[in-house]
Amino acid sequence: MLLGITTVSAKDSAMAGEGEKGDCIGWAARDASGVLSPYKFNRRSLGNDDVFIKITHCGVCYADVIWTRNQHHDSNYPLVPGHEIVGVITEAGASVTCFKTGDLVGVGTYVNSCRECEYCNAYTEHHCAKGATRTFNSIDIDGTFTKGGYSSYIVVHQRYCFLIPEGYPPAMAAPLLCAGITVYSPMKRYHMNQPGKSLGVIGLGGLGHMAVKFAKSFGLNVTVFSTSASKQEEALKILGADKFVISSDKQQMQSLTKSLDFIIDTASGKHPVDAYVSILKPHGVLVIVGAIGEVKLQSLDLIYGSKAIAASAVGGTKDIQEMIGFCAANKIYPQIETIQIQDINEALDRLVNRDVKYRFVIDIENSLK
Repeated sequence: MLLGITTVSAKDSAMAGEGEKGDCIGWAARDASGVLSPYKFNRRSLGNDDVFIKITHCGVCYADVIWTRNQHHDSNYPLVPGHEIVGVITEAGASVTCFKTGDLVGVGTYVNSCRECEYCNAYTEHHCAKGATRTFNSIDIDGTFTKGGYSSYIVVHQRYCFLIPEGYPPAMAAPLLCAGITVYSPMKRYHMNQPGKSLGVIGLGGLGHMAVKFAKSFGLNVTVFSTSASKQEEALKILGADKFVISSDKQQMQSLTKSLDFIIDTASGKHPVDAYVSILKPHGVLVIVGAIGEVKLQSLDLIYGSKAIAASAVGGTKDIQEMIGFCAANKIYPQIETIQIQDINEALDRLVNRDVKYRFVIDIENSLK
């Protein structure tokens, strides 16, 4: 998740441009209750390098819960969430060369960066030295707050849009823009794509189920760790994992000591990491992609085993486009539950209660009126 810096003057300027009128229809939270309701506003004007995207679908990420309910104490209301956006380009600026009218494209967790620093030049824009501009709840170039994909359209610089290959279902493309890249990027960076190697996946939610799908496509032997025995059949028979382990069962966990090359921790909320470190083989790597809070470890197991712990969040534009192409070529599709925008408040509550398999996607095109 990307955190921008908002100065007092910028915030005042942004709020001055807000109002309950405009040609863009969205659903917004007005306060920390997080309850969303219809809201009208104006987008910034189309620039030379911008595209105008008529939104058809938007995935529902836990980030939408965090910021609509002000859990990081930096939410600016009215707040329109949504950073897993898919839609059709209906207009393009004069300098746009990457896309044309009619293209199906995606927009992820950020919509701008400085495009000058070493990180932007390396196409890791999410690490921009000046801070990437988040798709919602950040200051846009016109001084207003960015607003996300729970809306009818969006205006975005062409660099931060991604072509969805012909034939890939738009609704299924949406979760790739956050959940997909959040696991794909570290799996690539830490070489978790070597056929025959072994990977453990902690948690089987929106991120975890994508990690399993990528891992099997890479040719890895996959073990899923979960606290819920009810997910065993899904993990083994539907997602194709090779083994399922109840993480609270000490005997099962101890039987796996020094057995896995890699582990990716997709679970959110506080949970111990030490037990998983012992499961890594020497020189193994554990990557944390879920927000688990404080991490406590005994260093000796890391030292004696020459093991490493890392963390990761989303990815750069080059990796995102590569990941989308990989999914299309290998027929990797997220498992989704499509909802109407009118059901979003119930869906957010269900997401908090982990009652979704495995990603909600809002049918914006057919329900936002």
